[in-house]
Amino acid sequence: MEQKITFDKLIRWVITALVVAAVIFAIDYLSSVLLPFFVAWLLAYLLYPIVHFTQYRLHVPTRALSIVVSLIFVTAVLGVVFWLIFPPMIEQFEKLGMLITQYVQDHTNSDNISHTIQQWVSEHYRQIEDLLKQKDVTDAIKGAMPKVFNMLGQTANVIISIIASLITLLYMFFILLDYEYLTHNWIKIFPKKNRPFWAGLAGDVKRELNNYIRGQGLVALVMGILFCIGFTIIDFPMAIGLGILIGIMDLVPYLHTFALIPTAFLALLKAVDTGQNFWIILASAVAVFCIVQVIIDLIVTPKIMGKAMRLNPAILLLSLSIWGALLGFIGLIIALPLTTIIIAYYQRYVTKDEDTMEEMVAESTAADEKNQKDSK
Repeated sequence: MEQKITFDKLIRWVITALVVAAVIFAIDYLSSVLLPFFVAWLLAYLLYPIVHFTQYRLHVPTRALSIVVSLIFVTAVLGVVFWLIFPPMIEQFEKLGMLITQYVQDHTNSDNISHTIQQWVSEHYRQIEDLLKQKDVTDAIKGAMPKVFNMLGQTANVIISIIASLITLLYMFFILLDYEYLTHNWIKIFPKKNRPFWAGLAGDVKRELNNYIRGQGLVALVMGILFCIGFTIIDFPMAIGLGILIGIMDLVPYLHTFALIPTAFLALLKAVDTGQNFWIILASAVAVFCIVQVIIDLIVTPKIMGKAMRLNPAILLLSLSIWGALLGFIGLIIALPLTTIIIAYYQRYVTKDEDTMEEMVAESTAADEKNQKDSK
């Protein structure tokens, strides 16, 4: 039966729309303040399983000490990963610089480049002085001064970013201290009649986010292993370290494509060091990229993410294409969890699929009860 739109219902819809618009405007206006808090909440969400394991499995006496131990552990792991990646890469770039310097010295008439430069400056000192006194050069120097102050402003921005990072860590620490209380009692900010809807939404988001993080982490692990194998086969410099770096970058979908930049530098290093053709080395590295990407896109991602997110591989690829076209790079990141949530709520409120709804609520309730028992 058709429902009539009464004046009272229309007023409620208008008020709801105004409240939503006001909330969006407030979030946009306070984005610089809210961003550290949301980042801290995400970090707390990712770190909580380690903190929970440290406190209740390793029997660390207090939550604060468990957080400190977990942070030390995570920092140590990240330090080991960086040690495997960046020092060898810096060493390779230093070696490249030495080879280029040696190449320049071998192909110049003078053994001492700096001496040659000093000699040229002393011979042309008068011409250089006249050039610097010209009006065009003076104006160029004056125009460069604002850029110097701009650089100082950017330095201040870096300092402010560091302070914001410290504030984020402080937020994260206090969120982890009362994580269970916050996650189970935030629903009380809504009226009782609206709590079931928000509880269901939170359960869906939590479930899909867990599935997405686990699935994407496994995809990144497989990609890192494949790149390590591929680079080792073609005897590419820093094969293991570069493969690990690409795997870490793939935690954000398609971010690993930026690894082509250090790959080109390493190909140049191998060409200078061994005398092989640079384009052949680079082409072999690009071939590894293409082969691994095809395997990941056609086999690994549909198999792992399709199972984790309960999406058909065709729907999976379609969602990546649509959200990527709509929102660009951010769309690729949020495509899978957002698509799953939309499908779940379509089944719940449009098709009235009660079995799906009850199954999701049961899963969410069971997970919450398990967490509460573990905490006790």
